[in-house]
Amino acid sequence: MAKPLILVTNDDGITAPGIQALISFASEIGDVFVVAPDSPQSGMGHAITINSTLHATKINTLDENGVKTAYSCSGTPADCVKIGLQELLDKKPDIVLSGINHGSNSSINVIYSGTMSAAIEAGIEGVPAIGFSLCDFTWKADFSQAKIFIQKIINQALENGIPNGVVLNVNIPKLSSDEIKGIKVCRQARANWKEKFDKRKSPMGKDYYWLTGEFDLLDNGEDTDEWALAEGYISVVPTQFDLTAHHAIQNINTWQLK
Repeated sequence: MAKPLILVTNDDGITAPGIQALISFASEIGDVFVVAPDSPQSGMGHAITINSTLHATKINTLDENGVKTAYSCSGTPADCVKIGLQELLDKKPDIVLSGINHGSNSSINVIYSGTMSAAIEAGIEGVPAIGFSLCDFTWKADFSQAKIFIQKIINQALENGIPNGVVLNVNIPKLSSDEIKGIKVCRQARANWKEKFDKRKSPMGKDYYWLTGEFDLLDNGEDTDEWALAEGYISVVPTQFDLTAHHAIQNINTWQLK
């Protein structure tokens, strides 16, 4: 029986420890093909490159993880998936895996996430996809603690399929494997960022700004990703890319628009 073909990408860049870990985990399940950004692309959301050229360079630095083919791409995470599916692969992969991100992509963070946008792009293209994030922003985070859980989710997705129009947003708490209580399928928590700008002056006297902020959780539900993570569970949120607010259509239709 042929092994599944797995396309792996991320937003932290092709040299990030997180993607190296995901490549290693996925290589024990199937044949891995990598297309990932050549530099960090965190917070890029679903940006695509339209005003400049894209480059995809074949590299051989990932062979120790069992990877047959890897490309370093000059574009965004969404670009990586687009060019991987349309140009670099000679057949459709069985699944696309994005990550493992250095830091959480739970709740409202999914909107800004390059990791999840890569997964969503795959979903738009009709390919099952999962985005993985570890709630640890440090470069030397220990991704090995989540291996058995990540492989379980991948195997279940391959075995059972992911519903059309849905991708999975998986967030993993910063805990050892024996401290993780299990996996919870959740909804996205309502939250926002209370954003601030740290205003400074350059040596030339010109104002510049650093974006800062505080995470504001607006949801006390015990069925959310934030609750699950706080309680020591891995959260799995089925995420859709149809942004239509279907519940509002009837209300908007009462407006005098004709």
